[in-house]
Amino acid sequence: MARKPTISPTKITTYLACPVKYKWTYVDPRGKWFMRAKSYYSFGSSLHSVLQRFHDEGDKGVQTKEQALAKLAENWVTAGYATPEEAAEALAEGRELIAGYVDAQAERPPGIQTIFLEKQLRDDLGEFVLIGRVDRVDELEDGSLEIIDYKSGRDATEPDELRDDIAMNCYQLLVRSKMPGKRVLSTVIALRTQSSTTVEPSEEEVEQFKQDLLALAGEILSRDYENLVPTVKEICPECDFLPLCRRNEEFAEEYEPREG
Repeated sequence: MARKPTISPTKITTYLACPVKYKWTYVDPRGKWFMRAKSYYSFGSSLHSVLQRFHDEGDKGVQTKEQALAKLAENWVTAGYATPEEAAEALAEGRELIAGYVDAQAERPPGIQTIFLEKQLRDDLGEFVLIGRVDRVDELEDGSLEIIDYKSGRDATEPDELRDDIAMNCYQLLVRSKMPGKRVLSTVIALRTQSSTTVEPSEEEVEQFKQDLLALAGEILSRDYENLVPTVKEICPECDFLPLCRRNEEFAEEYEPREG
């Protein structure tokens, strides 16, 4: 029996940004030869690995700020940076964010238990399997659950923005499927300022997102990617797959390179 296709927050956001980018990333194997490492992915991955260990009660190696900073330097990912100097500047910034985060955790209320860390969850939704990797899920004293997502590139997040966030809504579906009947909160921590935003989606909001997801996933999975003609978008100048799209005559005639 063939395995069911998977849909993830990253796949959804890629498709919504550009179906052709989705094609080269997930459908057509030729795209893999054009994909380049990104410094912002390396930066976020480096921070996440340290925060995972910091919150792992079974990991005694990263419990203090000094230990966290040492692990950041030890596990620093340099892929995607243009120069060693650029990577060093990013590491210095990362050290500030980790130090600020550890200091802020001293104010964390007692009685909170972390139940998931960098955990990939799955839920079979019929035609496809929804997957998503949550940064952290805590169980609060009253038994409710809090999904926590770290944002290394933001200073703040507005509640309305969080309610509309595709990834967080996917995580809501996934956590609720694994632990039904629980009250589930969504929280984003902006590491640059150590500020946080929390919302509690209603049952109606979660169900509406699920129905929208089913419709969009159907479109993604049934799209005729072989005959898809690329169109010019704002993201084109920075896209890894621009050389592939420019092979298409219709696109090449329309595309004008960004000056400078």
